[in-house]
Amino acid sequence: MRVVAKFGGTSLGSGDRINRAADSIAAAVEDGHEIAVVASAMGSTTDELLDEISFETDEADRAQIVSMGERTSVRMLKAALSARGIDAIFLEPGSDRWPVVTDEYGEVNVEETQERAQEVAAELDGTVPVITGFLAEGPDGSITTLGRGGSDTTAVMMGKYMDADEVVIVTDVEGVMTGDPHVVEGARNVGEISVDELRNLSFRGAEVVAPSALSYKDGKLDVRVVHYQHGDLLSGGTSIEGEFKNLVDLRERPLACLTVAGRAIRNQPGIFNHLSESVAESDINIDAVASGMDTITFYIDEEEAERAENILHREVIARDELSSVTVDSPIAVIRVTGGELPNQPGIISEIVNPLAEARIHLQDIITSATSVALFVDWDDREETLELTQDLF
Repeated sequence: MRVVAKFGGTSLGSGDRINRAADSIAAAVEDGHEIAVVASAMGSTTDELLDEISFETDEADRAQIVSMGERTSVRMLKAALSARGIDAIFLEPGSDRWPVVTDEYGEVNVEETQERAQEVAAELDGTVPVITGFLAEGPDGSITTLGRGGSDTTAVMMGKYMDADEVVIVTDVEGVMTGDPHVVEGARNVGEISVDELRNLSFRGAEVVAPSALSYKDGKLDVRVVHYQHGDLLSGGTSIEGEFKNLVDLRERPLACLTVAGRAIRNQPGIFNHLSESVAESDINIDAVASGMDTITFYIDEEEAERAENILHREVIARDELSSVTVDSPIAVIRVTGGELPNQPGIISEIVNPLAEARIHLQDIITSATSVALFVDWDDREETLELTQDLF
């Protein structure tokens, strides 16, 4: 197998942990696998360096300073591998074979980076390259960075461009957990998770794999997260399945919009659960939900509208805090999902403005970490889809 192994700061946080990392790499090489390594700064070195920059500095000097953590790590890990008889080299910005290049806007130069990554991959049969994570080289040879979580980004990017079979993210957890093990009792490892699920969790606080890294994952590349104490790079942990695609999708069947109104409905504990349970108990699927100060809106298949209205009306009659239920149909929903959506300031206005200019009435808009759902009249669905696809 060809594997890119990324070691996070915790997994390189001491001499003993660097030895452990080197042992796992050496074992994989001795088993005949081609290994490329991406190393983060030891421990919390990058954060500590950033904290020490209490003076005015330009971006070039700042990047040089914070790069020292990764530069130290690759030298330490290379030395540990050499001590085990492994032919290893370290690569950092400025090296002849350095692979990650950015353009004048600070974005990854895909064509140049792919070409350089292939050159590194061509030498994997006899050499283990130890690559600084997080760092890149600008078009003028200056040091630039890939942002928070940049070492994860380096690893998955290199895995994709080097035609690796797998990227292994070595970190301080056993994989993706059912909850934060530092907060909840009984948290356990999740054997598999989809890219969509993990990206949404990552944008909402999960610090397992950087969302920017998962943008580089395609369906051919396996990505796995393992604990640094595991010792075996090629087994265990959590497998991240699938790929994250930019997608504009129109739901084929029309929806009905059922809105329940009530006095200060948002301040009534359990009211949402009560209403959704009453619908679910009748095997009616809820496609989406929106809430206001005095309303809760359920979007369901139009064919179920009459049955759902009767169910919700019974709840309105039975509960004093509820006033009425109304139905509007047919409604269309166009969903936009994409890896770069959360990183684009003003993306909502970019999506909505063309609809306003076309005099399309936007019934509702529901956003998540990585998607935007647009609800419009059924007759406006094709034009809305076309305008939205033009943006992407």
